[in-house]
Amino acid sequence: MGVFCWSPLGEGLLSGHVLDAAPGTRGALLRDKLSQAQIGQLEAYSDLCRRIGASEANVALAWLLHNPVVTAPIVGPRTLEQLESALQAVEIELSQETLKELDQIFPGYDEAPLAYAW
Repeated sequence: MGVFCWSPLGEGLLSGHVLDAAPGTRGALLRDKLSQAQIGQLEAYSDLCRRIGASEANVALAWLLHNPVVTAPIVGPRTLEQLESALQAVEIELSQETLKELDQIFPGYDEAPLAYAW
């Protein structure tokens, strides 16, 4: 069994264009719905990506590709430039330290039944 990941950039949240989006744009609309905690997560993520020298979008794709259960992310580039950029994610090697930091920034859900408690 494998997993195909739909919207691997979280509807653009992991693209690197949300925090500094111009007013009235789709990115600004997304940003305005975020909590301060979520904005903090995106800022920490952006800092990590800057430190390793890769774009936020490509780190998000590389993170998925490092997960052995993921068959492929479903990307939806609108331009040839976006497609060419997304292909660079295959070349990104994320260290165990970086993967751990990503998991700390974006912790997963608890195991069942804790994740489903109301």
